[in-house]
Amino acid sequence: MPTDHEVTAHEREITEAVSLCLPSGRLNPAAIGWSRRPLHHTELRGWGRAKRWEYWGVMTPTHVIGLTVASLDYAAQHQVWVLDRATGEEVDHVAVVPFARGAVLPASLGLGPASATARGLEITLTEGDSRTLLRARTERVTVDLLSMPDVGHESLGVVVPWSGRRFQYTVKDVARPVTGTLVVDGVAHDVPDGASWAVLDHGRGRWPYSMRWNWGAGSGRVDGAVVGVQVGGRWTDGTGSTENALLLDGRLHKNSDELVWEYDRSDWLAPWRVHDAGRERVDLEFTPFHERASRMNLGVVAGETHQCFGTWAGWMTADDGERVRVDGVEGWAEEARNRW
Repeated sequence: MPTDHEVTAHEREITEAVSLCLPSGRLNPAAIGWSRRPLHHTELRGWGRAKRWEYWGVMTPTHVIGLTVASLDYAAQHQVWVLDRATGEEVDHVAVVPFARGAVLPASLGLGPASATARGLEITLTEGDSRTLLRARTERVTVDLLSMPDVGHESLGVVVPWSGRRFQYTVKDVARPVTGTLVVDGVAHDVPDGASWAVLDHGRGRWPYSMRWNWGAGSGRVDGAVVGVQVGGRWTDGTGSTENALLLDGRLHKNSDELVWEYDRSDWLAPWRVHDAGRERVDLEFTPFHERASRMNLGVVAGETHQCFGTWAGWMTADDGERVRVDGVEGWAEEARNRW
């Protein structure tokens, strides 16, 4: 059963615009830290080891939707994935494209749409005016969604520095209201406002060849408040950065602990536990209802991901020390191992 030791990082809040890279392409030391809104200019110079992606996860009362536009330089991997929560049926369309042909990703978040065109698949993710249009089409699925967070909604931006040449900028934006329509095999399904939530994972960076990570996210209402859960681990260990935060009514409460992840790799649907070592600031339990397993081996590029969807319970600590319950918040917890 995987576990991690606890380390408390000392992180700096970024409050002004900053470039992720120096003119040489190396990491800009002034960019290391976290922010409440996207402030990093993330243009990556050169080719090779650069990873750029947009992943949107959407949970509705009836379905779960995953949209991915990703460029790994020597290949692109795009995906439209839908789960019917009542039947457990998955509809999955993956396109792997050599040399990332047909992938368009802006240098920085908000500077333009991200899109993918591949055989049998089209995805367009358009940012603008504090709203995002999520559109996708495959032979069996059509997605047409609008995510518009409330004024003042904050997101977590983090720079993870492995070295001057290997680093990652990520934005995790949880608890975003979403509405629209999902069509599967000709049947339209409403994505109702107030009961459906979107989460963004935006990434730009230069990665080591082999890496594994944990990620957990959740969105919902608890006792009338909008609550977002964002937790991660493994890939940030020892870097001085973490991607852990509580979102409460749009306000981000940063947590700088390296969290302990406990789960059973022989039974992915058993409860997961995520907490700090002393259970003083974070104490969460995640109960899955569905496992999405994916494996890819293209030689140079290979990966295995177990993403479990379910319900969070427990609490996280706000900036003032209040323990905020997250009971009933829906989302996912995952383990990923990649060679890329």
